[in-house]
Amino acid sequence: MSKEIRFPHAGIVLLVGPSNSGKTTLLNRLIDQGILLRSEIVSSDQFRVLVADTEFIELNKRPKDEQDVLLAEYQLISQKAFEAMADLIETRCGLGKLSVVDATHLWPDDRKKYLDLASRKHVPILALALDMDEKLLYARDEQREQPRGRSRIKQQVRAFKSNLRSLKTEGFSSSYILNEVEVEDTLFGRATNPLLKEVGAGLDFIGDIHGCYSEFLALLEKLRYQSDEEGLYTHPEGRKLVSVGDVLSRGPNSIDCLKFFINHVEKDLAYMVDSNHGWKIARWLDRRKVELAHGDELIAAEFANYEREQGQEAAEELKGKVRSLLLSAPSNLVFTSNGVGVVVATHAGIRDHYIGKESKRIRDFCRYGDTEGFEESGKPVRKDWFVNHRSGETIVWGHDPRPQPMIINSTINIDQGVVFGGRLTAYRYPEKQFVAVEAQKDYAEDPESFLQKWKKERFNPPNIQSFLKGYSVKTEDYGEINIHADYVKSAIEAISHYTVPLKELLYIPPTMSPAPEPSSLDNYFEHPREAFKYYRNQGITTMVVEKKHMGSRGILLLFKDEETALGYVGSPKLGTIYTRTGRGFFDEELSEKLIKQLNTDLHQGQYFKKNNTDFVLLDAEILPWNLKAKELISSQYAHVSEVSLLDRRKLLEKLELAKVNGWEVDSWIEEYKGKLENAQVFREVFQKYCWDTQGVEGIKIAPFHVLAHQGRTYFDQSHLWHMEQNRELAKLSDLLIETEFKIVTNERTEKEAILWWEEMTENGHEGFVVKPETFIARNEKGWLVQPAIKVRGRKYLHIIYGMDYLQPENLVRLKQRNVKRKQRHALMEFALGVEGVKRFVSQEPISRIHECVLATLALEAEPVDPRL
Repeated sequence: MSKEIRFPHAGIVLLVGPSNSGKTTLLNRLIDQGILLRSEIVSSDQFRVLVADTEFIELNKRPKDEQDVLLAEYQLISQKAFEAMADLIETRCGLGKLSVVDATHLWPDDRKKYLDLASRKHVPILALALDMDEKLLYARDEQREQPRGRSRIKQQVRAFKSNLRSLKTEGFSSSYILNEVEVEDTLFGRATNPLLKEVGAGLDFIGDIHGCYSEFLALLEKLRYQSDEEGLYTHPEGRKLVSVGDVLSRGPNSIDCLKFFINHVEKDLAYMVDSNHGWKIARWLDRRKVELAHGDELIAAEFANYEREQGQEAAEELKGKVRSLLLSAPSNLVFTSNGVGVVVATHAGIRDHYIGKESKRIRDFCRYGDTEGFEESGKPVRKDWFVNHRSGETIVWGHDPRPQPMIINSTINIDQGVVFGGRLTAYRYPEKQFVAVEAQKDYAEDPESFLQKWKKERFNPPNIQSFLKGYSVKTEDYGEINIHADYVKSAIEAISHYTVPLKELLYIPPTMSPAPEPSSLDNYFEHPREAFKYYRNQGITTMVVEKKHMGSRGILLLFKDEETALGYVGSPKLGTIYTRTGRGFFDEELSEKLIKQLNTDLHQGQYFKKNNTDFVLLDAEILPWNLKAKELISSQYAHVSEVSLLDRRKLLEKLELAKVNGWEVDSWIEEYKGKLENAQVFREVFQKYCWDTQGVEGIKIAPFHVLAHQGRTYFDQSHLWHMEQNRELAKLSDLLIETEFKIVTNERTEKEAILWWEEMTENGHEGFVVKPETFIARNEKGWLVQPAIKVRGRKYLHIIYGMDYLQPENLVRLKQRNVKRKQRHALMEFALGVEGVKRFVSQEPISRIHECVLATLALEAEPVDPRL
């Protein structure tokens, strides 16, 4: 019967054997058969040529002194060739590629460096030794263009034979020894990666079940799975279930959960990954010495009861099946779409370079996560592995229960602690939707469980003393942001006396910078060209341009009902509306009317139901401008404009009279005609943004970001998506209006956008905002780029820089402005805002959200030119 050898999908294959044993011939045959790619072959002869232009140096026909020199040179060439080979192979292993190494590898030390490399890169390594008759090796050597010589062949054969026995014990994933006949008769093939599965018709990822079988069945029903005569649950669309592990322990019906996955994994209707509780029970069933605690002891009790009811034989049979299921569960599964890995399932976390690989270290990481020591209670201190995820796949995991699904950096935690009285959550892919059922009770009854601890500490006020001396916030997008003590104090003062309640203050929108460079045009201070140029220089070619409403920035947190708000802000209310300084936008009575009207409109439009959410968080512009700027308008803009118009008219009249009397004042007259026109423009501009309102009547809200819903944020969506969502919102309520926008992708659309800007700004509108296509954008170096750039019109800038700012001497001076600090603040405040919203959605303690809000307000207290 022919032997069959399957090369791994990735990793290392070491060929072992003396020169002339047929290694290269075999590889060429496998290439011709399509089993190997030529690029997968790494040959020592090839690398000697690459590093030194030769694969062999003839020594036999030279004098002794020349032989010594050439031998030393050949040994150096070989050393450098193998070093280069090792570098290449390590790179290929890191990328999940196969490398077949064509060299002699006669000594264990030659092979050990590759064994170490495979272990370091978490890939399999296979050894394939070719054991040929010595006479055959001599015969083949004589036919070579550059024979190695009988003496050298004899030395290699001796080394090969003496070390062949150790091949089986050196640590290879598998090893084979073939003679001349076996090489010809062996069937070679190529294994596929068992960790890769197809997304297919769709996937339903299930969080930690922990023996809560009733809740699991309720969730299956909600997901529309149907049971057949055999008790198998299938989906009418052909979807499959994916458990992120811990289907057992702590809860009341672990055996039922295990039997479900035994049957469904076997029938290819479900997948299940390895987990910490599963691994412990697998070892217990394997009769290892294991201490059953933390709910695992309930498994032993369940099996004992099962044995009493079903008999010892049935119990042992079931134990064997459970053991097999748990031991065969992979550490991670990668689901592919069109050959691309798009979503990964694992239990407690995974590093990017572990994805799609298996090793002891990877399995331990995926079972327990990234831990660092233990708390006094004995619980592990968990590190946030997910902040370093960069490879693009969506990673779905559990293990660390959270009140709501936690979405950070394309990682999704769906363990909502059903066994602790929380929820059992499913994540539907590719729909990217959450479906959950409530726990029937708190099965674990653990007073120190995450849910009990969260309920006790969620709304505890932060320790102000921890901020007063300055502090830092770790953000996913910007890194660590340091906040100076001087500015913290003023921010604390504002929050203590002036803002909405701390529990409701969860997001402060970032400041927005103009373009890094002023306009190059003579009669413009700001122009769209510089904004487009900035993003193109950052490698961003698609931009979304949004009309800038001249109102005041407002944040709207709107709840489905008052009871829902209790879990998020600790008090029953329908919502809150506040400014970008954290103060209530309206007086209490008007705010209540607006929120009630919005709540009614959203319910009538079934917004909360359609989006399966308890709340919506909106970033918006609230119009008219005079709602919040009434005092500024009356005390500054209106007064200045009236006085300026009066003074300039009178002075112009006197100049014209002087001219009649023979004075040479033509230049002054022209100058003051221009200044009078500037004053008129100044008055017209600010008046355009103001109108009378009567209670709710006349108020308009233009949302431009849907920041979050229950269980998820929308920072992963494009600005085009946000514009489309806001357009749909505007259809639901007369209070809401949509924002005009355009997409810029090329020179033609850029010209169209500039023409649009020129028309609207000449009509008195403020201008527009240029944004990258993605909400969070980075350049080719991976650095965060400006989330938005405002481009204000010539007329509007009269009220910012003064009515005569366009005079040449003023414009020259103004164009020397430096916006670097403003840009830096914009990036930091943006990252802080994103971080704070993510923490709110994950329902982290209020102190964790507050540190982001306080940091943003502190940055706003730093001195920056307010006109920018």
